[in-house]
Amino acid sequence: MLRHILILTICLFAALVRPALAQPAGSPAPLTLPPNTMEERVRACVYCHGEAGKGTDRPYFPRLAGKPAGYLFNQLTAFRDGRRQYAPMNYLLAYLPDEYLQAMARYYAEARIPYAAPQPATGAESVLRRGQQLVQQGDSGRQIPACTACHGPNLSGREPGIPGLIGLRSDYISAQLGAWRYGTRTSIEPDCMQLVAARLTEQDVAAVAAWLSSMPIPSETRPLARSTAALPLNCGSQKP
Repeated sequence: MLRHILILTICLFAALVRPALAQPAGSPAPLTLPPNTMEERVRACVYCHGEAGKGTDRPYFPRLAGKPAGYLFNQLTAFRDGRRQYAPMNYLLAYLPDEYLQAMARYYAEARIPYAAPQPATGAESVLRRGQQLVQQGDSGRQIPACTACHGPNLSGREPGIPGLIGLRSDYISAQLGAWRYGTRTSIEPDCMQLVAARLTEQDVAAVAAWLSSMPIPSETRPLARSTAALPLNCGSQKP
């Protein structure tokens, strides 16, 4: 009996003092956690990539909005798993599971935000002509397919894993093609972009970057559906 009374006394005492311990007199209000929404989850991405991934004027941070979810997921896992090297991204994504990254990819893929105006065309007319030729026709002599053959006639990308090339800055395009040429960026095997980039000269890279960054934004910017026809190269990014 005494034992039961002691236990009851302890329980009543705990019930009385718990509110005081949890909320001392004069203490600030309890911390309110932010809502568990994708907007809050990706808040760290806004500084570099803009609200909802719309892009900014920083040349090396591309627009994310509207790109295929499969492509975005591939890039997120590449940073997480070390296939792409950029310390802030490697750090931010290091311990995030696939499900979390898939949700991020869908969020950005579904964002429908107008594109910023393209960059003014720079470089000699011959450079821009060479860039347009490579983008729209390729170079059969060096077995370089046209960019439009994979990325679509509007260069808006193709489901599930080929990104759009519109609205990108010339410095970013040059940096990515250069990374593929020198093997510091890789994709899912077979890595078709590494093969294409290896066949480009430095002058070709500059020409493609100059022309792509200055092309007008097309009226239709949504990625195309998965192609039923064979692409000019076997690309791991298009695996189911």
